[in-house]
Amino acid sequence: MGNKHTLKGNLNSGFALMLIIGALIVSIILYVFVMGHPSHFDAKGDAIGGDYLGIVHEGGPVVPVLMAFFIIVLGVSVERSITILHAYGKNSLSKFVESIKSKLAANDIEGAIAECDTQKGSVGNVTLEVLNRYKTVTGDNHLSKDKKLDALQKEVEEATMLELPALEKNLTIIATLASVSTLIALFGTVIGMIKAFAALATTGSPDPSALASGISEALINTALGIFTSAIAIVVYNFFTSKVDDLTHSIDEIGFAIRQHYISSGK
Repeated sequence: MGNKHTLKGNLNSGFALMLIIGALIVSIILYVFVMGHPSHFDAKGDAIGGDYLGIVHEGGPVVPVLMAFFIIVLGVSVERSITILHAYGKNSLSKFVESIKSKLAANDIEGAIAECDTQKGSVGNVTLEVLNRYKTVTGDNHLSKDKKLDALQKEVEEATMLELPALEKNLTIIATLASVSTLIALFGTVIGMIKAFAALATTGSPDPSALASGISEALINTALGIFTSAIAIVVYNFFTSKVDDLTHSIDEIGFAIRQHYISSGK
């Protein structure tokens, strides 16, 4: 089981690296060749009114970085959706928990194990490990009841610790981008405002075109950063709640197994 999770962790790490590199490449290509295409600009080099691709391009070199952040958030969201959906198992998680409880109430350990084989997923895997441990400790006459309970509790904790890293993998990327996006956007905003004030500081009458360009660059970066950060925060909270649901189900089943052992008097 340990080798399986190590392999899964390596694959997830490789995915994150490829996603980051791919997002940067795609963003630069879009910024230079799509948004920067001459058809989006007039003879003076200004974005044509109403042409949003040209307008966003005027945000400057920070734009492709913020675009890459947004693509990374989307990519991680898709990958986490697939992983967590698989972690839930084949059937309804709540029905699985109730089924395990009913099997335990009927003292049908083999039936509960069969349910785990059908359910699969993280909760099913952890429950299967704990039930197998349950069969082992109840058949060991050399252990005291307290030590058997400790062994069951330890099995729940160890099995959960093996599953949780896979569920929480890459969520730190989303959490980091939620904060970094606003900082990078602020950096782009400051650059735009510096250009705007530079246009105001010119001798004679200020250059309206340069002033508007600086302000436009500042606002575009601000908008992109806020939008990316907002999406990242929503996505992070959503997946965190899903992971919490899974861990709660594992704790609930673990508690039910320990209570069944206590009531069985073995």
